[in-house]
Amino acid sequence: MKIFITGGSGLAGGRLAEMAMARGDEVYSGYAHNQPPSGREVRFDLLDENGIRDIIKRMRPDVIVHSAALTDVDRCEREKELAYRMNVEGTRAVAQGARKTGSFLVYISTDYVFDGQRGLYREEEETKPVSYYGLTKLLGEEICMDLGCIARTCVIYGSRPASGKVNFALWLLNTLKSGKEARVVTDQFITPTLNTSLAAMVLEAGERQLSGIYHLSGATRVSRYDFACQMARIFDLDSRLILPTRMSEMNWLAKRPKDSSLDTSKASRMLKHRPLALDESLQMLKEEISGS
Repeated sequence: MKIFITGGSGLAGGRLAEMAMARGDEVYSGYAHNQPPSGREVRFDLLDENGIRDIIKRMRPDVIVHSAALTDVDRCEREKELAYRMNVEGTRAVAQGARKTGSFLVYISTDYVFDGQRGLYREEEETKPVSYYGLTKLLGEEICMDLGCIARTCVIYGSRPASGKVNFALWLLNTLKSGKEARVVTDQFITPTLNTSLAAMVLEAGERQLSGIYHLSGATRVSRYDFACQMARIFDLDSRLILPTRMSEMNWLAKRPKDSSLDTSKASRMLKHRPLALDESLQMLKEEISGS
């Protein structure tokens, strides 16, 4: 396939580009600031709508994976106009480009489209974001709905930093290895997703052109605190350094859903690359880190 990945230097897009290249796809990695690890580099700016449409028109990819977004939840709350321009108008330009070229579009969305009141959300359940970030991603879903696959995921982590940012898993490992304490909330529940697993599922969705909404996350519902403790056990680190805290004690500007865990049973039925249980994902993460 000829694949265009927006956000090619990000945690999801970067790993996706690496895996697509390894299997022989023609990969173009869009980036704004940090250069992507794999693929042919393409300058890409979510604020340049005409530029986005021109890039897609020239490239004419078989599949577009739109993973670029302003994902800083608190910044989206502070700078709503910027968040709207990037996550909604930028996505609209990508969708317009895909429509004109007939490209299959995989839109990377988020668990934050739900309010977090019950958890283990299925694809067809009512969306009700509690943050502006979640709202912009939901509006992006609506724009892309008839062009391909809406791939909702949750708390992506991986073996290497991406776009200059350290993901939750690497932050925790670095903190514990240095003997420092880490405050982690006990009352926020998630289905954390290894980027390698996510990339495999997204590639399959693009190749098979699976239309509709899919929850492509990890298969295990767990609190952030228990996720951290399982990581400490797998990596043989001192879990006593992980200090339990509550969401109400965190200095967050934007509201977060308490339980945004995703039900992945549809993906487990439909995909050959099924969502992975947490222990399986963490063992894979450990192998990736030890081999890098």
